Amino acid sequence: MEHLEWQRSSLGGDRPDYLEIASDGDLVYIRESNDPTRVVTTTRTKFLAWVRGAKAGEFDHFVA
Repeated sequence: MEHLEWQRSSLGGDRPDYLEIASDGDLVYIRESNDPTRVVTTTRTKFLAWVRGAKAGEFDHFVA
């Protein structure tokens, strides 16, 4: 995974704990900056479905 180019949201600022994301082909990788060895892998299709659900408020009850 050394070849991946990890990105984080510009909204994260200088916080030490934020999510980072990278992609390679059809795979999307997600990790926390404070524990970069733990990586979640999914497909672009599933990640896009999750992003659309988050934008639509489907997960708001987790943070309410």
